[in-house]
Amino acid sequence: MAGVYLSYPFCAQKCTFCNFASGPFARELERQYLDALRTEVARFEWPWRPETVYLGGGTPSRIPEEGLAKLLALVPGRPWKEATIEAAPGALTPEKARAWRDAGINRVSLGVQSFVRAEIAGTGRRHTAEVVAEEVKLLREAGLANFNIDLIAGLPGQTAESWRESLDWVERLAAPHVSVYMLEVDQDSRLGSEILKGGARYGADRVPSEDAIVELYESAVDRLAALGIPRYEISNFARPGCESLHNLKYWCLEPYVGFGADAHSFDGATRRRNAESPEDYVARGHAPCVEETAARPEEERFFLGLRLSAGVRPAPEEWLRFEAPIRRFIDAGLLEAAGGTLRLTRRGVLLSNEVFREFIL
Repeated sequence: MAGVYLSYPFCAQKCTFCNFASGPFARELERQYLDALRTEVARFEWPWRPETVYLGGGTPSRIPEEGLAKLLALVPGRPWKEATIEAAPGALTPEKARAWRDAGINRVSLGVQSFVRAEIAGTGRRHTAEVVAEEVKLLREAGLANFNIDLIAGLPGQTAESWRESLDWVERLAAPHVSVYMLEVDQDSRLGSEILKGGARYGADRVPSEDAIVELYESAVDRLAALGIPRYEISNFARPGCESLHNLKYWCLEPYVGFGADAHSFDGATRRRNAESPEDYVARGHAPCVEETAARPEEERFFLGLRLSAGVRPAPEEWLRFEAPIRRFIDAGLLEAAGGTLRLTRRGVLLSNEVFREFIL
């Protein structure tokens, strides 16, 4: 059964580390966008009943409660196995949490990034650890006990001590799911661009070294495992039974359809992408798709499947086709093979992009 992704690229402010096509836009555009998004969903001819829904952004928790209910009412299959909404801490109320639940939401992903006040403020976020704790309490009281906490390893000024403080809060809140991302440095974020220029704005001169970031990530792997939250994908950790069902569709090459700006779709044979910016998406009206390409599952399943701790089970012809890189990476300690399954080793996870490149035909 397929999944549904709903893109909402609007935020109250642009975080320094963010490299997504999202941010603050005019209120009128936001209104027009929500109308266009509802229209796209309403026009879709459903060949199946979705089992997962994911509202990502941006900050979809900004959508007014009534607007969210109307949007989700257009998606068949309720009650879904999983329906996630991404939320920026700092604006949750008991009324909003209950409205999410009543609209069919049963999972919330909190973009915490850090529980340390100075690190949070440096990113442009406005919450505190205490605010996150209060909002987790509100979610649980509303019956939304399945939640995720996002953390970033490598924020300006972050140290091993401050990182432990964030992990202490994860333990205190008994989070069922945690996502840990190592800071991405590229031109698409203000912080990344400043780092590449060798500047100091946004705390760029206080970003930990690459080796230090790896150590932070590795310490999270060990700490979360000790808490009963093992890694099941390179950046994702969950208590047994709390893995993200929707995101697993991406990594397991299961079908999904995306609606909204820069949303992607995959039907097993074809990949489609909508216009990237909300302005272009709204302007294109009933034809938001701007790119359509043939999928290549024979290479994508290695690229995606090796992200999972469970690994992939190559077919006999794949063992032959990729014999040379498999042997080389096993000898280098980046891959391990057991019982017909191929997995990244702990060291291989850190060099995963190098491994993935060898399986692109």
